[in-house]
This record gives sequence, C-alpha cells and structure tokens, in this order.
Amino acid sequence: MLSTEAAPWYQDNAPGLIRTISAMFFPVGLIMIVLSGADLFTSNIMFTFTAFLHRRASLISLANIWVTSFLGNLAGTLFFMAIVTGYGGVFEIPAYRMEIINFATAKCLTPTWVQIFCRAIGANWLVCFAVFISISSREIASKILAIWFPTFTFVALGLDHVIANMYFIPVAIFYGHPDIGVGLYIWKSMIPTALGNIVGGGLFVGGMYWYLYLTGEGSDNITFNIGGLDVAMEVGGPMGPSRRRSVPNLAKGEEEKDDKTMNGKGPEEGHPDHVASLPSSDQTMTSGLGRELSVEKYTTRKGIASTIEGQPVEGV
Repeated sequence: MLSTEAAPWYQDNAPGLIRTISAMFFPVGLIMIVLSGADLFTSNIMFTFTAFLHRRASLISLANIWVTSFLGNLAGTLFFMAIVTGYGGVFEIPAYRMEIINFATAKCLTPTWVQIFCRAIGANWLVCFAVFISISSREIASKILAIWFPTFTFVALGLDHVIANMYFIPVAIFYGHPDIGVGLYIWKSMIPTALGNIVGGGLFVGGMYWYLYLTGEGSDNITFNIGGLDVAMEVGGPMGPSRRRSVPNLAKGEEEKDDKTMNGKGPEEGHPDHVASLPSSDQTMTSGLGRELSVEKYTTRKGIASTIEGQPVEGV
C-alpha cells in the first residue's frame, strides 16, 4: 500500500486512482486471517459482543478476549514492522520514507480526535460485516469475494482501523517522524480508533444482527469452537451450527453426504470436530447467526409463510 502511493506522478495527477489500487490489495491480510482461523481484535469485537448480548459470555470474559487479542495483534504488528520492514530495509528508498511520513501525518496529525473516532466506526463496521458475510459462504472463493469488497471499500474511503494503524504509524516513528511520538500516537490514534472500532463492530454489526436473528431466542446456543481446520472450512466460521436443522424433501443419501467434511471423511459423534450440520446455498438461512435459529422458531417469530418450497415446515 505504501509502495503504490509513493509514485510521484500519481500523487499529483491521479490521487484517487492510486488509493483505489492500494485498496485492491489490502483485503489480502483479512482473507489470510479468516481462512487460517487467526484472531483479529476488531472481528473478535463482533463475535464476543454477540455472545455477551446472548448471555453466553460474561463481561469479564469479553474484556479478557479483547485485551488478549489487542495485545497479541500489537505485538505481531510491531514485530513485523521492526524486524521485516524496519531492520529489513524494505523502505530504504527515500520516496518510500517520504510517503511513510506523509501517510502517518494524514492519519494522526491532520484529523481531529473526533474525526478519527468517527472514521473508525465506519472502518470496523465494514470489516466486521465482511467477516459476517464470509461466514455465510461455504466455498473458499465465495469467502474471498465476501471479504474483498467491504474491506476494499473501507480502505478506499480512508477510514481508520486500529490494527492497520498499529503498523503504519509506528513505522513512521521508526523512520524518525519529526512530529509524532509514542505518546501522541496512543492518545491521538490508538485510543479513538480502538473506541470507534468497538462501536462499529460491536454495536452496528454484532448488536444489530443479534437483535435481528437472536433476540428472544434464549434457548439457542452460539458455538465459538470451530474444531479442526476442515471443519472450519466447511462450517464457514466460528459461529457454526451446533445441531442439525430439518430440511424438507432431503433426498435419500444427501443427509449422510452433508455430514462429511471436505476431505470426504465425516467425524463421528462425540469427536471434537463433529458438526451436526453444514451450510448449504439452497437453504433458507445460511449465515452463522441465522443457522442458530431453527426453521420452526424463525418462521413463527417472523410471521413469514410456514412453508419452504411449497412444503409445510414441521412444528409450525
């Protein structure tokens, strides 16, 4: 991102185009995080806040996960910044160093504290929405597309993400930014960005979709343990189903097929990787939160038709 924005001609003649090019490659990081099952502080906000609202996690557990993932992400970004790009000499070219200084100035010095906070709300709103809709996707390609466009949008808009800024601003300090120190970075960037990300991801994604899909459904469990990698790829995320849903007109043999993982071997019941059911593109609800609701409760509570594809839903 910094390397593409260091081109002088584009900076003077096509600043919008160069930001678009940078935004096209930025989603790669979030894609690697989601597909590998790594922890990201900003997406953990959505998951844990949903569990807290649904009384599946205490306030202490929520705070513990937030602090742990925040510090872990901070350690990882600072390590990469110092060892790989700092002492590794990635940005030794003067044009790169100048762009690093200018970028940090635009992120930390130029906007006000409130402006950074508001931008951070929008940033994690889009990032958590990208993670949320990726849960609804089963194939790897679908997950990549689901993540790509919301993340691309937040970068193209120039919004603030606390984990991304953990790299961009410290690397400017590393290269000797004359006006930004550690204290100013923490007060002017880290704090407002983290608070805004909490509001955007926790309230506008986790809270909103909890209200839409899970409010009043106290008997439905939310499962955060995704088991092994095969199960994670099949289920589509850490909020996969914890029990089988009844799907009308299921052809003979398809039920057994649905229980199999991508490698063709389905774990037996009682195995930690066993999952009761898998998402399917032809089912009514495919999101991780939506799958937590049974067909009967969903159709009754929402007041929609009690049939699926012309067949009555059992129990409605």
